[in-house]
Amino acid sequence: MTDIWSFLLQTLTASGAAALLLVVKAMFRDKLSPRWQFSLWSVLALVLLAPAGWGGRHILLNWPQWVEIMKTLVTGEYGTLTKVIAPIPLPLTAPSTWADWLFLVYVAGVVVLLVRYVVSYARLRLALRQGEPIRSRQVKAVAERYGLPTCPVAAVNGLPTAFICGVFRPVLALPAGREADDKVILHELLHLKYKDVIWGWAIAFFRCVHWCNPLLWLCADWAGNDLESLCDQRVLERLEGEDRRDYGRILLSMAGEKYARTPGTSSASNGGENVRRRIQAIARFKRYPAGMALASVCVTVVLAAPLVVGVRAEGVPEWRGTTAFTMSAARAVRCSTPAGAIDAYAKGILTGEFPYMAMSAPLDLQDKLAAAYENNANASRTSTDWMMEQSGLPCWPKSWEGYRIFNLEELADGSCEGLLLVQLNYPPDGQPWGEEAYWIAVQPIRAEKEDGRWVVLPLGDFQAVPDVEGRTFGSFPQSEAAPARVYEAQAEDFIVRAEYWTSGTLSGQPGDSVDLIPHPHGAFGQFYVMQRMSATYTGDPADKGEYQKIAVSNAPYRENGQRPVLRDPRSDTYTTGSSSSGASWSSSSLNGDWSGEISLHGGGTTFDWERDGDHLPDRVAANLYLNDKLTAELTLLTVEGSGRMPTWSAAPEISLAQAPVEGGEARD
Repeated sequence: MTDIWSFLLQTLTASGAAALLLVVKAMFRDKLSPRWQFSLWSVLALVLLAPAGWGGRHILLNWPQWVEIMKTLVTGEYGTLTKVIAPIPLPLTAPSTWADWLFLVYVAGVVVLLVRYVVSYARLRLALRQGEPIRSRQVKAVAERYGLPTCPVAAVNGLPTAFICGVFRPVLALPAGREADDKVILHELLHLKYKDVIWGWAIAFFRCVHWCNPLLWLCADWAGNDLESLCDQRVLERLEGEDRRDYGRILLSMAGEKYARTPGTSSASNGGENVRRRIQAIARFKRYPAGMALASVCVTVVLAAPLVVGVRAEGVPEWRGTTAFTMSAARAVRCSTPAGAIDAYAKGILTGEFPYMAMSAPLDLQDKLAAAYENNANASRTSTDWMMEQSGLPCWPKSWEGYRIFNLEELADGSCEGLLLVQLNYPPDGQPWGEEAYWIAVQPIRAEKEDGRWVVLPLGDFQAVPDVEGRTFGSFPQSEAAPARVYEAQAEDFIVRAEYWTSGTLSGQPGDSVDLIPHPHGAFGQFYVMQRMSATYTGDPADKGEYQKIAVSNAPYRENGQRPVLRDPRSDTYTTGSSSSGASWSSSSLNGDWSGEISLHGGGTTFDWERDGDHLPDRVAANLYLNDKLTAELTLLTVEGSGRMPTWSAAPEISLAQAPVEGGEARD
């Protein structure tokens, strides 16, 4: 916790879990044993130790979202995201705002309370050293009778009752001048055996960290009392008949005694109200059957799973409010995958929803995006209007057609780059309209991780491109509108070329109906890979007559770097074809006055991007056959810059009156 907002997120998350546990404990108070009643607090301990909001998750209520809304309403900031890096206060920066000073006040409270506990414990240990060390036959006899460990014993004046003090060098403190009952000593030796003093320190620690949270202080009191009730249960399991009733009477006699709240100690006396609750539990004492232990474990696990792991926010609220509410709520939805970030960005463009853009925008753009949302909302404008004006989108896209991602590639740093394609409603200004001509807009984008969330950066403007065949958004998309990844090599008088495209979108799309709600935790679905071969003659035109036939066979290199075995198109029944492995082969007769560029066969198949990778090979193996003779075994290498937009325009500047995303630098 590095600021007051991260503390607020942590303590509210723990409060929600604590409230639920108190309700459950009240429901099962008479049903399950004290062991379960105390072990249930371990669930709250895990919640307190786990950084709240980790992985974009929340418990019960979407606390990260509400804290973001509260922070923005109070401070007016949009460009920060509350994050808990540790469940303890860590003042890492010098205070500069009132919120920073408030956090320092909270940290001071933690330190003061912690020092108070440590000083109190140190004074108690000093008092025990001044006591008289004794060899108590009574303590030894009780320990031997019940098979329990012992520790040094000290008789101290003024003690109302016995207690254990210390973890590493425990001491059993007894009141000087009077004999303690065997059952009280049994109670303390059981604390010693199970090292219950450690739990006392843990409870004190959480009191310090959450000193200003009354609900968690109440839980700390109840946890301490449940620890004593558990020890009572262990005592009663070792006693029989009248001894059990005597033990209850002994506790009743302690109800009015003073008791120490010093951490690092355990005592049978813990205050009148607590003692009365323990006596009520003793009255209900019974030996629980073995099956109840399993039931207790099951209940604890069922509670622990949702409270510790939590759930992730699936999207922004459907209803809209003020700019602070809407944009803060959207900012708090962390896209946990690159597919989720791209999906939110693309659907923000398709629908004109600024909150969708905020889900995927970097933090340094959130303030400008919020200002644009407010200004454009007053003018009844959307993010698509902004996109049309600022980044080259010539007109509204066909939202019902969805979007496509072409040539998506995973880079060495884990980020992804590709081309976003949307279909346009009508041609750009000055362009012809035809039944066989479709227009799409293409934008290079990059998805990268920022502070635990995935964001999208546009790397250039949209460019309107004709899609003559109209197959970019078909059931098996292929398009020359998006540039291909090109691989080339020279042999004899020919350049052999292989062109690759990949195309896909979020899992579940495309379909008969397009889902326009972002899925921030989605995965890429089935992708298509398309491949086409060609050869270009570079020799003397006068020598073209030497060649009557050309054939090429190719396939991507394997992951282990080995060259694949290629088909021989001369001996195959089918001289043209392709396989699901990405291999293709083709031959063509060179009769008459053939052109310099020879188009050969291609192929295509489907693949799982998440499982199989981006399917854009580093290099391609190819065999060139001229006049039915194997002329060359080639390795086609990537043409630098291929697979990206042919012209990289500068990224758009963002004005406060407009909207969201800034692009990266222009690239070659």
